[in-house]
This record gives sequence, structure tokens and C-alpha cells, in this order.
Amino acid sequence: MQTHKYKVALITGGTKGIGYGIAKALLDSGMRVAITGRSKDTLTEALDTLQKEYGKQVAGFVADVGSYEEQEQTVASVLKTFGRLDVLVANAGVGHFAPLEQLSVAKWDETIRTNLNGVFYSVKAALEVLKKTEGYVITISSLAGTNFFAGGAAYNASKFGVTGFTQAAMLDLREMGIKTTTIMPGSVSTHFNGNTPDATDAWKIQIEDIGQLVVDLLEMNPRTLPSKVEVRPSFPGKK
Repeated sequence: MQTHKYKVALITGGTKGIGYGIAKALLDSGMRVAITGRSKDTLTEALDTLQKEYGKQVAGFVADVGSYEEQEQTVASVLKTFGRLDVLVANAGVGHFAPLEQLSVAKWDETIRTNLNGVFYSVKAALEVLKKTEGYVITISSLAGTNFFAGGAAYNASKFGVTGFTQAAMLDLREMGIKTTTIMPGSVSTHFNGNTPDATDAWKIQIEDIGQLVVDLLEMNPRTLPSKVEVRPSFPGKK
């Protein structure tokens, strides 16, 4: 097992859901963690909860992944706070689902801006720092990044893009000593798309499961790179 005591991770969209689960798993592994979110109130709530347990091991910054300048500022803030950056988890995302006829231009633009442009901006902004630490980039795509469905035009396009971007980036970045993986989850118990997690979600992947997967990736022998990881519930839920 590798030691994470002095390493630092940045997780976009880390205030809830998958990002929050990853943050807790990395904090439990000994890493220092910075999370971001667009809402100051949501960020403050998540940060207060995490700091009660982990203290100065965790920090948070308000940032919109759809702005490259804000991603640059976030990386600078992480360096000022923790002095280094070893792992970037590009997780922030939104979901808008509608038949093409009802899909608005605004919802399309927001989905692509956040889910696809945001991943590129986050990785691009952190690249020079990760080169110095020979770090790790992990993007959160989806099984919707290879499987299309009715009403998913915007979401499918964004996640197909994340999958393709990350796989191409992996080939570029490994030449710099940076490892890159995209995680493609199926159904996860989160508040995504208006869901309220409860006992009926027990069959789904839990956020701590994705967190454990990220820790496992970081602890794998450096000679081996799982470049694309699909995960899904072991058994389908009852309808």
C-alpha cells in the first residue's frame, strides 16, 4: 500500500454525491483534499461537516468548472493552501434530459459547458503542476458515455466526449509521467437528476464505493494503468 500522507487531491464538484464520497475516501487514506462547488452555501455546508472530522486536512473553494480562469485560480489556491497537487478528480457535472424537440439551447449549452468543457478546463489548468509531481488525473464519465438512450442527447454527447477526451489525454499525459483514468459508473445513489437517496436506492452503487475505487486506483502498482473503468450495480433494482 502506498502512503498518501503528504499528497494533495483536488476534486471538482466535491460538495455532494460522488465527489463528496471520493473526498471522504481520500481523506480517510491520509491525503489532504480540496473540494470545489459553484454554490457558496453548499460549499460552506460540506466544508463545515468535513472539517469537523478532518480539520485542516480539507479545504474548499467556490469555482465554476465552466470557466477556465476560475480553474486556474483554484489550482493557484490549492498550491497556496497545501503547497502541491498530486491528484485531480474532474467530477463536476449536470444532467438535463429531454427529447430533442424539447431540449433547449440553454440546457444543451450548460450540459456541454459543465460536463465536457469543464473537464478539459480542469485538466488543462492543473497540467503543469501535475507534471511536477507525476500525478494522476481521474475523470468521472458515465456508462452513458458509451450507451445512448432516448432523451439523452445532451448528456450522452457530453459523456461520450468525456470518455473520448480522457482516453486521448491518457496517451498524451503518460508521456509526461501522469497517469489518467476515466471512471464510468452506472446507477449511483445520489441526488443527481432530482433523485432523493433512500432505502430503495440500496441496490445502487454507493458514493463510498466510488471513493474506494479511486483509492484502489491510486494504490495500484505504478507499472499498471486501468485507463477506463466501468462500474455498475451487481444486481438490477426491482421495478
